[in-house]
Amino acid sequence: MAAKPRTNGKKKNGIVKLKIMAEKLQRSLSLVKKSSSNCDKYEINSDTPVPEDVKEGHFVVNAVEGDKPRRFVVPLSYLTHPTFVRLLEKAAEEYGFDHEGALTVPCRPSELERILADQWHKEQAEGDSDHHDHV
Repeated sequence: MAAKPRTNGKKKNGIVKLKIMAEKLQRSLSLVKKSSSNCDKYEINSDTPVPEDVKEGHFVVNAVEGDKPRRFVVPLSYLTHPTFVRLLEKAAEEYGFDHEGALTVPCRPSELERILADQWHKEQAEGDSDHHDHV
């Protein structure tokens, strides 16, 4: 019987890259308290303005086909989807971590749309099964 190749180091490297990317996302979406002492509201850090359509707990991803980028607003929970994680790792290899603003991934918009739809359906199914388990 042949021994299985060890992939533990490769897996750890991917996890480290993902952690770095998640930390950068968190920093870019960081909130700072308003200077007004009588106000408990928060405002977006002015160094990294976040568009109004990007709700808390979401981030922007661009997929490019040819020279036409397509913008997606993605929930942070999708960072656990294995296919999406692989896509982020490819983006890190191709574009690096040292850029500001939206992430750009090296895939066609239709491919990213499929990945996001798969994750959405998975989360819906998990939500339905959780609901049925507790009824």
